[in-house]
Amino acid sequence: MKEENDRFIVSVKVGPKGQITIPSEARKMFNIKEGDTLMVLGDKNRGIALVKSEDFYSLMEDKFNG
Repeated sequence: MKEENDRFIVSVKVGPKGQITIPSEARKMFNIKEGDTLMVLGDKNRGIALVKSEDFYSLMEDKFNG
């Protein structure tokens, strides 16, 4: 794993049910706790992103109301 102040790079393996484990560094950085809901965003050319649902909905609200 490579880590800097506000970013990091780490690899994870996909399990037999398609699950991944979010590394503890990412959970700490983004304050992800057990029971949180994440949005999975995908773009065929750019990849996959995970965003906490409340952050996603806040961004969408700002985008469409501001």
